[in-house]
Amino acid sequence: MKPLRQRMTDDMQVRNLAPATQRNYIHYVRELAKYFHLSPDLLGPDQIKEFQLYLVQERQLSPESVNQSMSAIKFLYRTTLEKDWPDHKFPRVRVPNRLPEVLSPEEVLWFLAHVPGLKYRAALMTCYGAGLRVSEVVRLRITDIDSQRMLIRVEQGKGNKDRYAMLSPRLLTVLRTWWKATRPEEWLFPSWRDGRHISITSLQNACREARHASGIPKTITVHTLRHSFATHLLENGTDIRVIQALLGHSAIQTTSRYAHVSTRHVRGLRSPLDFLAEKDDARD
Repeated sequence: MKPLRQRMTDDMQVRNLAPATQRNYIHYVRELAKYFHLSPDLLGPDQIKEFQLYLVQERQLSPESVNQSMSAIKFLYRTTLEKDWPDHKFPRVRVPNRLPEVLSPEEVLWFLAHVPGLKYRAALMTCYGAGLRVSEVVRLRITDIDSQRMLIRVEQGKGNKDRYAMLSPRLLTVLRTWWKATRPEEWLFPSWRDGRHISITSLQNACREARHASGIPKTITVHTLRHSFATHLLENGTDIRVIQALLGHSAIQTTSRYAHVSTRHVRGLRSPLDFLAEKDDARD
């Protein structure tokens, strides 16, 4: 398995796949080999289907995780092993179309008030105030904060793309307070380990603690703050293509789901039932 893993790693690095994607792909290919106790190059499409059923029925993984496993296996066989197998040999699970959880502005305030510690509060405020992903926030450097132009530089975000995010005056004040209190040298949110930034897990744990302390009866993750950022911008009248650029979405379809979450237009509509009531009153 080791020579094959190295070949696959080389193929992923040549194609500049994100480090997290590389780790996930290797993980699922290792799981495939462990399940059959055989090297993957000795397996075929029937075994791939059996492995997928195992992930769905026994492991009960989410559709997103099952599909990621299929992407990893497809990369191994189509790219590294150069198998000329059609797409249907790598079946994908239908992903339910669920609306993202969104906090109200009042809930965001209440949640942030319960975040433990200045560092984690500043980091989670950056997630909401600039709409950043958790992986983007933890890797921010001091030099990424452009207070002259009121922008945050996001270097090599998802899809290995650079972009600029908004820097609000209130967020700048919070970040300056954090910087003056600790004087970090390179990373905006450094780890207790020298020369490293805080981990994604530590920020997720702080988010989980704040959710329990706040008592808000919603599922709140770091990504919920990003969803709330986009939805609140849309409800305040921001053009959806501007939101697309701020979030770093490649396709407008990804951003458009926030139009289904936004309640501003729904609240402003009148139900046909109200018109029926008016007509009934007029007859009286």
